[in-house]
Amino acid sequence: MSTMNRFADTPPDRFLEEFYTAFQEEALTCEGDLGAVVDRYFSPGFLQVSDGIAIDREKLIAHLRPMRKMVESGHYEVREALADGDRLAARMVIRAVTRKGKRIDTEVHLFGALDAQGRFTRLDQITRTLRDE
Repeated sequence: MSTMNRFADTPPDRFLEEFYTAFQEEALTCEGDLGAVVDRYFSPGFLQVSDGIAIDREKLIAHLRPMRKMVESGHYEVREALADGDRLAARMVIRAVTRKGKRIDTEVHLFGALDAQGRFTRLDQITRTLRDE
């Protein structure tokens, strides 16, 4: 299925909310191989650059391990999203609650590219922690 057809049927904001919600649920509850979870959502050779820090597959897996112990729940609120072929641009807020009950809201400006299966091949992000809105 082409990415263009995907956005004809699923608006980019809904695609992102569903993508990240499913990824988070699998990553936080997975008792097996986190690499298999990552591979379902991110293509081989995937690269994410977030606030200037490059994260490949192995670094993403390493990042997820402590997150599974820290994060109780999370919600993705996509405020704006645009798609052009296999590319996405979005502004969203990640609302997370830690196991200690602390709420952390992070605004994310995201630019990404998808493969034909809807997995990210590249993500560039700028983030900032939000105080009370």
